[in-house]
Amino acid sequence: MSLGEGVQLGVFGILSLLAIGFAVGVVFAPNIVYSGFLLAGVFLSMAGLYLLLNADFVAAAQVLIYVGAVNVLILFAIMLVNRRYVFKPLQLGWLRNGATAAVCLGLFALLATAITQTPWPEQPIAAISSVEVIGGHFFSDYLLPFEVASVLLLMALVGAIVLARRDFIIGALPEDLSEGEQSLLERYRPLIAADVEDDTEAEAAELASSGS
Repeated sequence: MSLGEGVQLGVFGILSLLAIGFAVGVVFAPNIVYSGFLLAGVFLSMAGLYLLLNADFVAAAQVLIYVGAVNVLILFAIMLVNRRYVFKPLQLGWLRNGATAAVCLGLFALLATAITQTPWPEQPIAAISSVEVIGGHFFSDYLLPFEVASVLLLMALVGAIVLARRDFIIGALPEDLSEGEQSLLERYRPLIAADVEDDTEAEAAELASSGS
């Protein structure tokens, strides 16, 4: 096994372990906000695996779309819901700093070894751009699935707008609402009232702790 193959195998193992670890953290994290951040780690690990497969465009799309759009949207949805989260400071700060330093030093040593020991070619190797190949497949072999995906995304966008514009007026009088709105409000009134009561108790406990 050459040095390049060994480095590639080592990076593959590290990225695979990171993806599995982040995925387990998403499932078992005690706070859903932490799960959202760990999900970004899963997406970044997958992007690194795509880079090992020489799929640079797919890796860039993974970061831009899943991390920069989908994951951020998930975090916004989590933080905008009517619920309070108490973030506790992480313990063992020295362990966190030591792990960060070890990872940085390991990456530096790995990159330095790869740069100094890799037999770089004197002439550049001509290669077909992956963007060109993917674009050709999109508009030839996979044109119909590509258009169907765009329609599905449009439907999801319209559905998100409809859900975001839906309002529940807790104190509204029954005569101010239509029959369908009255039945819907009566169905969800206990849940809304319980949520408001939980928020009130949390605010009272926070004020009591700050006053003491």
